Amino acid sequence: MFNPFDLADFLAMRFEGSCVLCFSGGQDSTTLALWGKHAFGQVYLLGFDYAQKHAIELEQAQKIAQLLHLPYACLSLDFLASISASALFTHSTESMQASHPRNPNLPASFVPDRNALFLTLAHAYAFNLGADFVLVGVSQQDYSGYFDCREVFIASMEESLNLGAFGSKEGISILAPLMFASKAQEFQLAQELGGLDLVLEHSHTCYEGVRHKRHIYGYGCGVCPACALRQKGYAEFLEHYKKN
Repeated sequence: MFNPFDLADFLAMRFEGSCVLCFSGGQDSTTLALWGKHAFGQVYLLGFDYAQKHAIELEQAQKIAQLLHLPYACLSLDFLASISASALFTHSTESMQASHPRNPNLPASFVPDRNALFLTLAHAYAFNLGADFVLVGVSQQDYSGYFDCREVFIASMEESLNLGAFGSKEGISILAPLMFASKAQEFQLAQELGGLDLVLEHSHTCYEGVRHKRHIYGYGCGVCPACALRQKGYAEFLEHYKKN
């Protein structure tokens, strides 16, 4: 459905029913919130406080929800930092540029099973609301090497959660609409939906939680992997997609 990413097809999509969006207040989920309002009858935003170093994203998520007039709930998962290791946690002194202490093939910012937990809770929330879809802003195109951002993982989670909740592989569909979109194409999508300024000014991506430095592509330290991806994507957007 979303492979390859095609802007015209993307904008033409409409879905019956409502969805729950895993919402961090970052570029990916903010772009999906804009698209969700366009494509679904109702969008419910669900955020997660897991003692992340960049907790400023939670403040931005609430602001964005208010600006978009969408219901927003945030779950406390601060226990995650007590059972797991990641440079993303507030107490961590690990460099964002380092490898993960438990797996050198992963970046230090990786949080084991974070996306599995997010999707499980979003699925449960959708079940309770009677929503037919869960949306998540993961991508195989521009990502930091996280195994749980791949299409095969999302499909596996959908099947397992539906088997548990409905006794069948069918039930709530977990959609990853940006799976094959680059960051540049995300900026293009936000532009077409009339929300580019909102994404640039209000979404937060920086792993270090820096909010006092404003760049052309938004706020951040300008050094961490998340900032590097966003900066690169915006440069490509300006070169290929920006409308005058």
